[in-house]
Amino acid sequence: MPFPPRAGRNAAGSVGVSHGTDRPFRRLSSVGTREVNVTHVLVIGASKGIGLETVKAALKAGHRVRAFARSAADIAISDPGLERFTGNALDSGDVVAALEGIDVVVQALGVPASKLLGPVSLFSEATNRLVPAMERAGIRRIIAVTGFGTGDSRAAIGLLQRVPFRLVFGRAYDDKDAQEMRIRKSGLDWTFVRPGVLTPGAATGRYKVLADPTSWRNGLVSRADVADFIAGEIGQPAHVRQAVVLVG
Repeated sequence: MPFPPRAGRNAAGSVGVSHGTDRPFRRLSSVGTREVNVTHVLVIGASKGIGLETVKAALKAGHRVRAFARSAADIAISDPGLERFTGNALDSGDVVAALEGIDVVVQALGVPASKLLGPVSLFSEATNRLVPAMERAGIRRIIAVTGFGTGDSRAAIGLLQRVPFRLVFGRAYDDKDAQEMRIRKSGLDWTFVRPGVLTPGAATGRYKVLADPTSWRNGLVSRADVADFIAGEIGQPAHVRQAVVLVG
């Protein structure tokens, strides 16, 4: 049975009407042979990459998903638990509307490779709008995808990788540093997901979750495996106020 409609902008960008109960939303859902607590998840940056894979993984886990993106209408997934929400992560009004009835936020923003050599401010600017909106709405849980090399994991980059990393990704990762710092300064229950070098392909379930800073290293990991970790963290948070590195 489809879930009741929620307030927010639909795929056409219009404002809908809210019916039913508001956050927190929990019910038991049977997934395979197990039961899970259903969570209402907002995925920001849901139209491609890790964001899109997270939408798929969270739906598979039995959660409700509001997929937030400027091109949300193009998300080609058919599932009664999916709501497409057309919006801009830099528009405070869109962000506030998208948060209605949400339990957990997954922030999975990205920038095109063509923009990496210019100034990058998307991550910090979007976070500066998201965090206060979450605090006002009383939503505490955020899972933010940044990357290996962000924050205190930068020291774990190998000597031979540091110069090319800085040349190609330096501006973007400086902004991701600001993103993480803004979240750290909040009262939110955060998890930073820092994947290594991203690859295409299906989830393998054989990735490593490196929570101890002494174990942090670079490596390959599929976007689908990153999404698998995020979906697990939605249902059973095990790394609250921790940064983890994911590698295959």
